[in-house]
Amino acid sequence: MKTIKDTPGRQEDTSPRAKVVFNQIQNEINTHDDEAVIYCEKEYPETCQEFKNIMAEQYVLFCKKQKNYGPGNISVGTDLRTDGDVKLSLTGLWFRINDKIQRLKQLIILGHKDNVGESELDTFQDLSVYGIIAQIVSAKKWGK
Repeated sequence: MKTIKDTPGRQEDTSPRAKVVFNQIQNEINTHDDEAVIYCEKEYPETCQEFKNIMAEQYVLFCKKQKNYGPGNISVGTDLRTDGDVKLSLTGLWFRINDKIQRLKQLIILGHKDNVGESELDTFQDLSVYGIIAQIVSAKKWGK
């Protein structure tokens, strides 16, 4: 039986920062004795390992972008204390997510070539991070 790699060509990040993040993710997983996690890690070890690797990469990417932009671009200058502040921030995230969905439509559905240096992978990474940011904003923990 031939094994198909989840992400051909992806190089595992073995830098110290990626190892620390991966260890934190693994520790969090280990504190949950969840039947589904045990099942998936047994039945689909390569998929689960790749998922953890991508989560670690996403966290490092998030930190780099957070260092560049700061929290104000997401919180739109508010402190996210009110429901209105959160709605404004989530609306901004909706527009960003929609931009990325439209980008994927151009690349995947319509088959247009990338002319700006933003690959499908870059777009999927952005969508993943925006989804997590939206959850942080909803919890009113953004920028804190």
